Amino acid sequence: MANTPFISKRAAAYADIPDDKWNNWRWQLSNRINTVEEFAKVLNLTESECEALSAPGLFRVDITPYFVSLIDPNDPNDPVRKQIVPVASELKPFTAMMEDSLAEDRHSPVPGLVHRYPDRVLMLVTTQCASYCRYCTRSRIVGDPSATFSRAEFEMQIEYLKRTPQVRDVLLSGGDPLVLAPKILEEILTRLREIPHIEIVRIGSRVPVFMPMRITDELTDMLQKFHPLWLNIHVNHPNEISAELAEACDKLTRAGIPLGNQAVLLAGVNDNVHVQRELVQKLVRIRVRPYYLYQCDLVEGAGHFRTPVAKGIEIMEGLRGHTSGYAVHQYIVDAPGGGGKIPVLPNYLISMSDHKVVLRNFEGYITTYEEPTDYMPEKSAKFLGSKRPEPGQTGITGLLDGDEMFIKPEGFDETHDRHGLQHRLKDVKKWMPLGIGEEKEEK
Repeated sequence: MANTPFISKRAAAYADIPDDKWNNWRWQLSNRINTVEEFAKVLNLTESECEALSAPGLFRVDITPYFVSLIDPNDPNDPVRKQIVPVASELKPFTAMMEDSLAEDRHSPVPGLVHRYPDRVLMLVTTQCASYCRYCTRSRIVGDPSATFSRAEFEMQIEYLKRTPQVRDVLLSGGDPLVLAPKILEEILTRLREIPHIEIVRIGSRVPVFMPMRITDELTDMLQKFHPLWLNIHVNHPNEISAELAEACDKLTRAGIPLGNQAVLLAGVNDNVHVQRELVQKLVRIRVRPYYLYQCDLVEGAGHFRTPVAKGIEIMEGLRGHTSGYAVHQYIVDAPGGGGKIPVLPNYLISMSDHKVVLRNFEGYITTYEEPTDYMPEKSAKFLGSKRPEPGQTGITGLLDGDEMFIKPEGFDETHDRHGLQHRLKDVKKWMPLGIGEEKEEK
């Protein structure tokens, strides 16, 4: 694979388009396809696809000419096709389906800002994308022109960030920030950089994948004024990695922007360890670090993409040790109901005692690690800074630090208080045996 060059593709329907138009990102946006008639010029549509494209109330469909050109027009199971061309299965509800499966709205102090974690926020700056994924987590608002964020809402986001000093990391998303007009994107970044306690700005974007010609020298020159700036792209299958994407990523990395990749585990697209290994290895070739592999969210229209969590663990088992460690992403379940990202791994820890742990490797090799018996935690490295995270969000760290003894779910005490009559078990101290409660009073 290392000697195989990445290739460019252009569908036959676009063969006569001049290169200066084809390579212009504004032309790509203006010529996205979304109807049965337009698709039929590029692909041999199936009955299921025609049914979905004609259905009322369908989540928005728009695909750039560049990205649709990556599809094999005669293969209904093409992995790129499945991600962006709707099928009838999308119209069927499924068990546990939710409109806002990650409870983003509940964690939104002002419109468009999601403050789920103590020191970082998700800032939604647009509802528009270059193309629309059929499994979109934010399909309740994304693609809806009437749901765009106003200037007043943007000012509310900025004011919230100014008065919330624990926020050190802002992730720009939407929609896709890189579809914004360059001046608007520059203004957003400028305003964020004026807030002293914001250390890092991240952008989540699929524009380099859907429309790599958007990554111009002018864009990278502007972005690198706002370092430290990080960018995560979204590639799900090796077929999405083209010569154009490789060039776009090269421009971004040369501008000093570290790149990561967030993929979603999708049935029939990438639910195979060999496909995933090829994906992460190709990403590393274009200097993109695999970051997250997400379990598909419980959003409307995504039921046919879902896999068991066991499939994700199987894939992780087949990556760890079988390719470079920095090419192995984290497998994540973004907890329904707003619990945040939960990493899920195969079990490499078999057993432990007070001085030894038993571990296995990817081959099934089992070993032991002898632990120190003279380790003294009270002499561990001293921390001189202020404690993080903030009170009330310490979680397991609070237990380990000794600040908390237990973690109770909301309403736990009320549920377990049976409201019975006063009796001896409720007056614990009175009935404690000697040596546990107060000492016996001497007469």
